[in-house]
Amino acid sequence: MTTLCTTLKALLLALLLLGMGVGPSAQTAAPAVENDTAQEESAPEETAQALPESPRAAIKQFLDAMNEVKRGEPKEMDQALATLDLSDINPLVRREQGINLAWTLLEVIDRTRYVEFDKVPERQTGEPWLFEKYPQGEVRIHANDQGQWRFDRQTLANLPKILDGLENSKPVVEGGDRSYLPWHLRFRAQLPDHLKQAPFILENWQWIGILITIASGLLLDKLLSLLLHLLVQRWKARRAHPHYQELSPDILRPAGLMAMAFAWWAGINLMGLPEGAMLILLVAVKFVASISGVWAAYRLIDLVSAHLLKKAEQTESKLDDALVPLIPKSLKVFITVVGFVFIADNLNIDISSLLAGLGLGGLAFALAAKDMVQNLFGSITVLLDRTFSVGDWILVEGIEGTVEEIGFRSTRIRTFYNSLITVPNSRFITAEVDNMGQRTYRRFTTNLSLAYNTPPDRIEAFCEGARELVRLHPYMRKDYYHIYLSGFADSAVQVLVYVFWSTPDWGTELRERHRFLLDLMRLAQRLDVEFAYPTRTLYMRGESPETQQAPHRGDEARQHARNEAKSIVEHTTGLGVMPPPVQY
Repeated sequence: MTTLCTTLKALLLALLLLGMGVGPSAQTAAPAVENDTAQEESAPEETAQALPESPRAAIKQFLDAMNEVKRGEPKEMDQALATLDLSDINPLVRREQGINLAWTLLEVIDRTRYVEFDKVPERQTGEPWLFEKYPQGEVRIHANDQGQWRFDRQTLANLPKILDGLENSKPVVEGGDRSYLPWHLRFRAQLPDHLKQAPFILENWQWIGILITIASGLLLDKLLSLLLHLLVQRWKARRAHPHYQELSPDILRPAGLMAMAFAWWAGINLMGLPEGAMLILLVAVKFVASISGVWAAYRLIDLVSAHLLKKAEQTESKLDDALVPLIPKSLKVFITVVGFVFIADNLNIDISSLLAGLGLGGLAFALAAKDMVQNLFGSITVLLDRTFSVGDWILVEGIEGTVEEIGFRSTRIRTFYNSLITVPNSRFITAEVDNMGQRTYRRFTTNLSLAYNTPPDRIEAFCEGARELVRLHPYMRKDYYHIYLSGFADSAVQVLVYVFWSTPDWGTELRERHRFLLDLMRLAQRLDVEFAYPTRTLYMRGESPETQQAPHRGDEARQHARNEAKSIVEHTTGLGVMPPPVQY
């Protein structure tokens, strides 16, 4: 944006120089003063915009400065403007009008007589000094309350009429083709009288010039916009990346508006319009140029954003996926602020008073922006702590879904029923965020219900076969899993399956879970293991039941049970044997 502002300022300076008619030919123009005094040693160079303290100092400073401008030193124009009382001219067009009046005054002086400085008084007070009296008015220098002598406001107001009366008179100060004069003065001198008439506000030739300027600007805008549209389309055709394809073919449309504004700007400065017309037209053109500059900067940011998004997608880190969308937003806020200052500067709005008002209202603004500041700190917290990234599956305060965008104020979460929830970032400062996307493994646990009539050896074989499936499936965690007989339910034997997958996303997890469960069903079929249905057995007691007596009673029964248990353990684990911990 700094480069943009510098460019606009440079173009403005170029247009002002164009309006002044400064060019290489001006360096060869004859000096406006030719007398013995001009042969004397020149006074030391004065500081910028020095204000003269006598009539002689005022007219000498003016003529010396204008001669320097004709020799190719446009910065000396400030010295000449310092000798003119421009207080009646609107500040928005004061410089442009002042430059036109300075050249007009120089031409009036050159067409009147030589300036003999020894005859110009050096007094610091007293009545205004009269340079010359014309039928259309006087040219005089007067002192203000601070003792500074300048060509007065009435003189400046009379200059166009005075120059009209002197148009047919030969310049007293000879100097070649006088190409140093502004274009509008040289052009107007060649026009017939009927084009110089002013039936309504402006002269006829100026109305024609405005019409040509407007038409030229519109034509330039259309041609440049069409050319840029075709260039952008050809550029997009050579780039297949979707972020580039999303860009509008009219992304460079503001460049046409800028060219139109600068064409109007140049045309307006060339015609030497009166203050009222210059004020309306130049302010409007400055506003259009400033707005188009800000708009062009916005479109340039969109282009840079597409390039950054493309680069972010090529990296494995998710941090840049969250930061890249914030960069164009930050730049657009910055462009808006700079654009506001630039427009205010062009329209001569006092920024310091506005800033002072903001300082007085700072407390109220801070209270009103409390939530905005909290949201900003929330976004900083998310980015610095890496709480989550774009694409993560998170659960926060009952909201579950995938993160689509992290902004300055809020974060957008796409839920699994495809709605979009906007969560203020301030909630992430204190809220508990369950980031499913940061899981190294995705757990799955269930209880398989086997029929009670399944033999124990077959249950043991089924559990071992299920463990082998875990060891063989590529995405399953091999260093930690549990598949054991875990309990007896009302109508089934429960086998605990506690496993994990290492998958990059939820879709892959679902697919691998699908494959594992199907393989468990195939294993059960091949081992003749039956999954149980919820069942209930009803026992009908007869009218005269015969009591069946157990083969053993009391201590004998207990000893028999212990012997059976010892036999089972001796067959399965081994008496006195402690199995080692589970090894994977």
